[in-house]
Amino acid sequence: MIITDYLVIGSGVAGLTFAVKIAEKFPNKAVTIITKGSEDESNTKYAQGGVAVVLDKEKDSFQKHIQDTLIAGDGLCDRGIVEMVVNEGPKRFKELITWGANFDINTEGSFDLGKEGGHSEYRVVHHKDITGYEIERALLQRIHQLKNTKLLPHHFSIDLITEHQLKSKEREQTRCYGAYVLNEKTEKVLTIKANNTILASGGIGNVYGHTTNPIIATGDGVAMAYRAKAVIKDMEFVQFHPTVLYNKEGGSSFLISEAVRGFGAYLRDKKGNRFMLNYDVRVELASRDIVSQSIDKELKESGDPCVFLDCTHLDMIAFQKHFPTIYQKCKSLGIDVAKDWIPVVPASHYLCGGIVVDKEGKTTIQNLFCCGETSRTGLHGANRLASNSLLEALVYAHNIFKYLSKNNFTSSYVEIPEWNADGVLLNGEELVINLYLKELQTLMRDYVGIVRSNTRLTIAKTKLEIIYNKVENLYKIAKVTTALCELRNMINVAHLIINQSIERKENKGGFFNIDNTIKEVHKLV
Repeated sequence: MIITDYLVIGSGVAGLTFAVKIAEKFPNKAVTIITKGSEDESNTKYAQGGVAVVLDKEKDSFQKHIQDTLIAGDGLCDRGIVEMVVNEGPKRFKELITWGANFDINTEGSFDLGKEGGHSEYRVVHHKDITGYEIERALLQRIHQLKNTKLLPHHFSIDLITEHQLKSKEREQTRCYGAYVLNEKTEKVLTIKANNTILASGGIGNVYGHTTNPIIATGDGVAMAYRAKAVIKDMEFVQFHPTVLYNKEGGSSFLISEAVRGFGAYLRDKKGNRFMLNYDVRVELASRDIVSQSIDKELKESGDPCVFLDCTHLDMIAFQKHFPTIYQKCKSLGIDVAKDWIPVVPASHYLCGGIVVDKEGKTTIQNLFCCGETSRTGLHGANRLASNSLLEALVYAHNIFKYLSKNNFTSSYVEIPEWNADGVLLNGEELVINLYLKELQTLMRDYVGIVRSNTRLTIAKTKLEIIYNKVENLYKIAKVTTALCELRNMINVAHLIINQSIERKENKGGFFNIDNTIKEVHKLV
């Protein structure tokens, strides 16, 4: 058994920011960070755009950022949360710089601010087109300088430890005591006992298969919290990024940052028509829900496999400076951005809902906190405003840190049983697991995608129940592996998305059901 003061599950910007702050504040307390991949593998690493933060007070304002966020969230944001996050933004951003993160500077010596869909002003700070990678680098460097932190890569969290695993009477409110964790190298299950557990395990993109997320984004935190009876909300609001490099094979796909459209790129159909002129006054810089739904409509009407992003009219020297990774990726595929249009399609990108938390990051389970994409804070509402995700992660990691700096819980008296592997008969069912996974991902893409219907959702619910029963039966008799646990988690997440989609009777933001009241069309006046 490992005993720690703070257990952080996830090594993206949210988890690492909390870990740095709490470790610096309490050098005599142990901070244990676990992550199922390599230490830097997270959704943070692949965040291209940047951090939305108000720095230019002459042209921008907190009120403008707040209003842009509320508009993108389509009436479902918590205004108090939006105001808090936006107002805190500059302070949290400055901390990143203190830790050594670098951001692009313009010729005047100020931060080079970008503009993305849904933003009324230039306010996105970035490091070329690999902002997340740069932030991750700086945070990891700081983590390794702290003597009271232990980062355990290739450790997969199987389940949270709560009352139902303990040999004690259940409390009125469920409490978290740590987690059972699989060491992927030794294949042994560890018991980690923690005074406080922070879930920062990222997104759910691989539930759909075709996603901008890395393969580790399997909704593990949401699923574990769901099984522990935490409140989960707004799972129907899955954001699809409009411009993902077209990939016939599906799977994890390369993101063409929204900042490219902010830089002036046009969306065109194969005939060259700028179709966004027909959908929204903001054209290519409409919010992600509108652009994705517009592309989906165009593709269904035309039967084409993709639309195109046209950058040929842009200053190519400046383009290569701002987007070197995107430029090289296209070049490697034989796409000359200066002459060729980039084929793009929408793909699952970000979960706007998740584990419900309050302003301090507290979940409905005692001593379980949550920040980052795994959480549902009320900031995003029905649709996240571009580049608000890194901002949210920074602010909520700080809020959890502030709360735990003043409030601490010790679970030293609790007796926690070791992991029970009784009844395990099978070793390695990789082929079966992979078949079930493909079945699940196909179901979600076909029936629970950008545009949904009551009929499709009902079919999806029935089909998912069959997959669920098969996987649960396998889980009871098979050796625990990361692949099996991930599949189980993705099924739980799919269940939440489908059922909360069925419950929602009004189209909002990223959620669109053709059987609900027709959503107001954003057309040119």
